Amino acid sequence: MNKFGFFKNPTQITYGLEAATQLRDIIDQESFKNILIITDSGIVKTGLIELLTRQLGNINYAIFDGTKPNPTVRNCEDALELLVEIRADVVVAMGGGSSIDVAKAVCLLATNEGSIVGYEGIDTFSNDILPLIAIPTTAGTASEVTTFTVITDEVRQYKFTIGGIRLAPKWALVDPLVTKSLPPHITAATGLDALVHALESYTSKMATPISKALAREAIRKISANLRQAVYSGDNIKARENMLMGSLLAGLAFNNTRLGNCHALSHPVSAIYGVPHGVANSILIPHIMEFNSLAVPELFSDIAEDMGENLDGLTLMERANSAIHAVKKLSEDINIPSDFSQYNIDEGSLDRMAKDALLSGNIAVNPRTTTYEDVIDLYRKSIGGVKVRTI
Repeated sequence: MNKFGFFKNPTQITYGLEAATQLRDIIDQESFKNILIITDSGIVKTGLIELLTRQLGNINYAIFDGTKPNPTVRNCEDALELLVEIRADVVVAMGGGSSIDVAKAVCLLATNEGSIVGYEGIDTFSNDILPLIAIPTTAGTASEVTTFTVITDEVRQYKFTIGGIRLAPKWALVDPLVTKSLPPHITAATGLDALVHALESYTSKMATPISKALAREAIRKISANLRQAVYSGDNIKARENMLMGSLLAGLAFNNTRLGNCHALSHPVSAIYGVPHGVANSILIPHIMEFNSLAVPELFSDIAEDMGENLDGLTLMERANSAIHAVKKLSEDINIPSDFSQYNIDEGSLDRMAKDALLSGNIAVNPRTTTYEDVIDLYRKSIGGVKVRTI
């Protein structure tokens, strides 16, 4: 690893209640004429999209609402076709990480030729992307400030990552009010995803003092507010703290990458359609148990940040308290404890393990990880008991 620490944040962030109402100001300042809005059908049904269209007035725009929960190459191609049709000079993404990831891919393709599958990797494209404004509706992926997009190749049943500092949205309008209508089960899954971002960033081999400070504050905010956001969705203070926790975690992992949990979750989502946040939530206790032997002092910090009583405990006992705290949080918000309801075939573990090992997140995981380790972690997560959903 490089002996120097680095921290980057290319996105201009507007944060606070009613931040989404600042969209027209950006459009006018930049003199944008044709706008493509990328979202999903769920956001359209809630009426949230009207918060944007009301601001556009007589400006030419079109809406692509076909984004899938695990966004696909086809999503990108269809959205690009609409972008070309209206000659969009800016893209506005409103939704969770899926919509923002599609928007990033489309903005890349608007200025770079070829298929999105040809850009897998880091800094694989030559031209700056089309300007992108991101408005997150979940406290989860923090894609509004990250330099990565994750797309599913349906043909290969494989999730691939594209990264590069030029892939980050130019503007992020981070408004807690637009998360109020998020259903409990999505609040739960996306919130756990945000927590996993913070946990993995904090323990990453690439962590720096800046990223660690951001990750720890994210852990504090998320662990103290996720239950309230799930069971009292109109608790705006909890929503605000969750969105800030997600944002801080995104700023952190954008500079550190993640770890084994994200490496292992992507194949599960690509092959079996498990929602990304749920996959991470199921895997993370097993990953923490695996990693705690390598960096127990970091897991002790996590236990402290999650409010565990650590008086009189040994270092390993403190580390184990962090694992217990995450398990209890997942249980309290009714995240499944295993993959039993997704009918994962043990015969697919070899393929999933090989795909997981292709991820750059494995390299920054705090404990060296082998093929056999990945197989073992998958087996521990398959389980056989179904858990009720919210």
